[in-house]
Amino acid sequence: MVGGLAELGLAAAFFVGSHFLLSSAPLRARLISLVGERLFPALYSAVALILFAWLLWSYGRAPFLPLWSAPGGAAWLPLLVMPLALLLLVGGYTQPNPTAVVPGKPYDEARPAPGILAVTRHPVMWAIGLWALTHLIVNGDVASVILFGSMAVLALGGTLAIDRRKRRAWGRDWERFAAVTSNLPFAALLAGRTRLSLTEIGWWRIALAAVLYVVLLALHPHLFGASPLPG
Repeated sequence: MVGGLAELGLAAAFFVGSHFLLSSAPLRARLISLVGERLFPALYSAVALILFAWLLWSYGRAPFLPLWSAPGGAAWLPLLVMPLALLLLVGGYTQPNPTAVVPGKPYDEARPAPGILAVTRHPVMWAIGLWALTHLIVNGDVASVILFGSMAVLALGGTLAIDRRKRRAWGRDWERFAAVTSNLPFAALLAGRTRLSLTEIGWWRIALAAVLYVVLLALHPHLFGASPLPG
């Protein structure tokens, strides 16, 4: 029993640690000099996929040790938050983003952060973070705390690390970009520093996120062995 949790903890530590290590400026620069700018994202993704597969495999083998029972209303939290998380995920992967692992093209002076970047400058990281946090709340067992907790730490801690790295590398360009964006979703919008345009986000992205949401609802019992709908 303890061995299964120990392996899960080790997998989580390697998964989270590898991301922060590969993203650190000294090692990142050294690896890029060795493999080249084009191959580095492939290396980064390969390491991430292998370690993520180990993490999920370890989670599937870990024993169930309950810690808390989520209140009945908490079961609705993932259902309400996941549409936003999926839109952030779709937008983050399909729209160029200067903060991504493979940076997108810079935007013009008039609109430095259009589309999904008006919500947050880290759409993919926040998509993962929202997924992890909402599932952590409703899954109160030790293995789930390790899995979803590590994913939340990676995603939300990663946004802070990216901001620090970009601030050092960009200088004034960072100030211009940060002035019209926010790390925390919707913070720049609420502060009046930017505006949201659904046309810029793209109706096809919104539609794709909605389709993914319905598909995940339908497949959730088959993929994960539990219905996402409150019982």
